[in-house]
Amino acid sequence: MKIIYSIFFSLTLACLVKAQSYSIYGSVTDTLGKPLVNVNVVVIGTGSGVSSNEKGEYLILGLFPGVYGLEFSAVGYKRFRSDSIIIKDRSIKIDVIMWRQAIESEEVVITAGKYEQKKSELPVSSEIIQGSEFIEYNYSNLADALRYIPGVNMTEDQISIRGSSGYSRGAGSRALLAIDGLTFYTGDTGETVWEMIPVTELRRVEIIKGAASSLYGSSAIGGVINGITRQISEKPLTMLNAFYGFYDKPYYKEWDWSGEHRPFNGLTLSHSNTFGKFGFNLSFTRLEDLSYRRDDFYKKYTGFLKAVYNFSSTSSITLLADTFNKRAGNFLYWKDSRNALVPPDVDNNGRIETNRYLFGIIYKNVLSENYFLNIKTSYYRNNFKDNGTPSNESTSHLYRGEVQLNTGITDQIVLTTGVEGNTVFVKSNLFGNPNSFGVGVYTVADINFDFPLIASVGIRYDYSKLDFLNGSGAVSPKMGLNYKLYDNLILRSSLGTGFRAPTLAEAFTSTSSGGITVKPNPNIKSESNTTFELGINYVPFNFFKLDFAAFRNEYYNMIEPGIDPSDGLAVFSNVLRARIEGFESNVSTTFIPRMLDLELNYTYMWARDIEKNIALKYRPRHIFYSSLNFNRWNLHFGIEFRFWSKVEKIDNELVDLGIVVDGEKRVPVYVTDLNFGYNLFSIGLPVNVYLNVKNLFNYNYVELIGNLREIRNFTLGLNLAI
Repeated sequence: MKIIYSIFFSLTLACLVKAQSYSIYGSVTDTLGKPLVNVNVVVIGTGSGVSSNEKGEYLILGLFPGVYGLEFSAVGYKRFRSDSIIIKDRSIKIDVIMWRQAIESEEVVITAGKYEQKKSELPVSSEIIQGSEFIEYNYSNLADALRYIPGVNMTEDQISIRGSSGYSRGAGSRALLAIDGLTFYTGDTGETVWEMIPVTELRRVEIIKGAASSLYGSSAIGGVINGITRQISEKPLTMLNAFYGFYDKPYYKEWDWSGEHRPFNGLTLSHSNTFGKFGFNLSFTRLEDLSYRRDDFYKKYTGFLKAVYNFSSTSSITLLADTFNKRAGNFLYWKDSRNALVPPDVDNNGRIETNRYLFGIIYKNVLSENYFLNIKTSYYRNNFKDNGTPSNESTSHLYRGEVQLNTGITDQIVLTTGVEGNTVFVKSNLFGNPNSFGVGVYTVADINFDFPLIASVGIRYDYSKLDFLNGSGAVSPKMGLNYKLYDNLILRSSLGTGFRAPTLAEAFTSTSSGGITVKPNPNIKSESNTTFELGINYVPFNFFKLDFAAFRNEYYNMIEPGIDPSDGLAVFSNVLRARIEGFESNVSTTFIPRMLDLELNYTYMWARDIEKNIALKYRPRHIFYSSLNFNRWNLHFGIEFRFWSKVEKIDNELVDLGIVVDGEKRVPVYVTDLNFGYNLFSIGLPVNVYLNVKNLFNYNYVELIGNLREIRNFTLGLNLAI
């Protein structure tokens, strides 16, 4: 690593010496071509900017090679944002046309309807994570960023959107992950592998809450997370991102098993360029963590390629390739609460090796003004093995294809139709050698009425079959409404159903690990749900926004892991009836324009097994997130705080059987993070520097039984664009 970082800093210094300053300039007009005066043009993330003159012209000087974003704002006009402006070896001209609007426009979302829509016009709740946040907050794993999204909570690597999931030990997910629309789950376990996502390649991440099965099918029963990759540079662009950090000493001396500050580091090198009709983004990432827990270390290597060939201005083909290799310890549970950072003696020296490969092809063609064709196909190979006795190993091959057609029937009606299919082949000593296949057909119509009402109506049919088990089908209808009561007050509502077929792992797993023996369940059934949401978005002032949503989800045949009392073996089975209901309230305000922002998010959630009248596992009743951010003089400073109440129910069976000693110990969670950032563009250096302090007060808590979460840690990082 010393050699790698020496090369890195040498490259940095060499590039800084050659740095030259350039400018971004252009004109701002309205839709009639009239120049707009006094439009604020701000360089995003710096707080610096200019205003347009009487001719609508603007000029920003002193910019050095790098990637910039501009924001244009004026009273009475939609706010306009231009991202990924790349300055390499020349000044850039950007002309902007601004549209009249009483309040600023919302962001554009692709995931909700599989085509571009304004966020303000959606009938469902949605959130967006901007790609710059992954670097600023040193999120090397997408799961870390999702921990701060309203209505979302994580139990280790298991995501739960509005209580849709508890913890299923890597078997199945009720939130579907996609990258540029390509689904991203393993063929055998159906799990979401967050660490495989190259976060530095993400332009933004869109989160849709509630059942999205009418468009995305099985596994979207709780929602969808779609990562949108960054655009390809028209000029050669090389970026380096590096960080180094370490964990503080544990809170109690008894926990200090190593006697040292355990380090972690990461290095990403990426390059982007365009040659005529062909362009590409290519990156390689190395992550290493020696961990604050014994036998929890890892080394990860991720390679990513996005290659695009434009046949014409209306058609293109994209190749996505994502490779992931991991060598790691295998920490399952602590020894006991006095030895919270070491595993039981029988689990010492646990090791796991993982190799995953995803290849996808996306073909897009604008057939005419009213017809858009999108064809996607992918192959996902997943292999993992451990050094247990006997060793657990599985290799799965998932093939998937989808054809989608967007049709503008009229200026007010957009119809999205499609058909998709998948097939899986598995060779494993955990699940045997089963295979599966599934097919889905869907159609969704989005209707804009002459008055400010937007309706979304759709239906989907899915059929799934796991090996020799009986196949099952489901119809998933949905309906949504978005009504703009006033320019600053929008009402939305949605009603839909979701469907999820059990994964091969949930049906066929037969293994022993960490003192737990899991048996197969050939009688397992598909699960379904009905979800309802009623929401309001209110912007009484330009500096204050309020979003409120009430939701209710009814689950049928919900699949949860548990212990069979007849033999004491773990098994995945159907909870006959579950209900999850609650509300979210999100407030954001600006104390000083483009300088000081505050966000407050609170979620109340009541999650119950209706048949047994008990709480569902790993669902906190209260979740609160807040952030305070300051941006000025090229400086960024932020404070983030997370709270969730003590979960009512965990895997008590593991405690009763003596598998997890002191596993009942859990507390409410209070975590505070700090982040600092400074860009050196103003002094001629195309570098951003970041400092992060996570878990500032070294608070001890668990998300999953017997697993202490990250103790206080410090990170210093920098990002260089040349």
